[in-house]
Amino acid sequence: MKKYIKLVIGKIKKVFSTRHGVKAVSYWGLVAAVGIYLFWGIPLPTKLISETLPVSTKIFDRNGKLIYEIYTDEKRTPVNLNEIPKYLKEATVAIEDKDFYRHQGVSYTGVIRAVYKTLVKQDLQGGSTISQQLVKKTLLTDERTVRRKAQELVLTIIIESIYSKDKILEMYLNSIPYGGTAYGIEAASETYFGKSAKDLDLAEAALLAGLPQRPSTYSPFGAHPEYSKKRQEEVLKQMVENKYITIEEADAAKSEALKYTPTIPSQATHFALWIKEQLADKYGEKRVEQEGLRVYTTLDLDIQNFAQAAVATEVAKLKKQQVGNGATIVTRPSTGEILAMVGSKDYFAEDEDGKVNVILSQRQPGSSIKPLNYALAIKDQKITPATAFIDTSTCFKVAGQPSYCPVNYDGTYHGLVQTRFALGNSYNIPAKTSLILQSRWV
Repeated sequence: MKKYIKLVIGKIKKVFSTRHGVKAVSYWGLVAAVGIYLFWGIPLPTKLISETLPVSTKIFDRNGKLIYEIYTDEKRTPVNLNEIPKYLKEATVAIEDKDFYRHQGVSYTGVIRAVYKTLVKQDLQGGSTISQQLVKKTLLTDERTVRRKAQELVLTIIIESIYSKDKILEMYLNSIPYGGTAYGIEAASETYFGKSAKDLDLAEAALLAGLPQRPSTYSPFGAHPEYSKKRQEEVLKQMVENKYITIEEADAAKSEALKYTPTIPSQATHFALWIKEQLADKYGEKRVEQEGLRVYTTLDLDIQNFAQAAVATEVAKLKKQQVGNGATIVTRPSTGEILAMVGSKDYFAEDEDGKVNVILSQRQPGSSIKPLNYALAIKDQKITPATAFIDTSTCFKVAGQPSYCPVNYDGTYHGLVQTRFALGNSYNIPAKTSLILQSRWV
């Protein structure tokens, strides 16, 4: 034994006695250290099918009252790939990974394309294949680190060597999040359309295939339902370009009116969905919908309910003036806190598409800019609350443009009016006159 130990020690001394030996030991030691750091604790590919018990995420108002609950109740029904319509599989491959059946887990053309769009076109793109997404969503996390990416690549290569392409696609379609409680294509089909995945038509399949990239953003039940239609059209476009369907089939699918399964959101729905979208962007869909986050917001449900009722009442009063919708946001200017957000007169309204959050839509400020206009004039001591303005028919001229002749909402003029009354009644002529007083050319 002693002889053996001496022999080993002798060989070690011999290795370290030369510069080449020291370099070799240092190199392989560094490789081993990096390897241990990158791959220590890497999950086994056999855990692909395993699931953890999900816990709902709850959003509260400033007083601890529950606003909305984001949850998943194990709503997942695995289906075999041969039970899924051909165009649903094709739609998924076309929009997520068009080279899926040609690469070995990593698409180098996809990576190059993503780098090009990110660096040259300033459009942040991902280069992950379907296999990589499956690994990231089921075995790893959305964490953006070199260590996690290295593990993703290794696991992807292993999975590609173990499973067939069809099996990988089947596992992907059964595990990927489609938004809300829907994990897997069968649950998604039931959630959005109230039917089995095998009964989906092309238009429905294209919409669902477009959801996994950003379910909260593209969901027809989310804060921006109009985005789901644009995403569906992009899926159909990719299917045409990859020769899965004809242009005529794509056009027919685009024009089809989709019939969604109605949902019953909780209070302050527009606000809750907006918060959910921000959480998903920051923490990832899986964490938000399964890891039991407790989110405390600045909203006050009492003020919210009062504001919601006020908007609905005022819109109803203005029906004769052809006002069909309304929105309001209540804030605390000193801190920027949002106390209430009413995105429409009624989230379920169909005559004005109540699901669209008008607060977040891009619109001109309209009369909401008037208080700032008057406030600046008062601050600069150009007017006072008692300053009289002439509210009479007036046209304002700007060189190179048609004359601007504003009128009041009631169709009449009111003669001499003080600032306080002009603002309180939202008269347009005094507001425009006040704006001219702020001009640098006056």
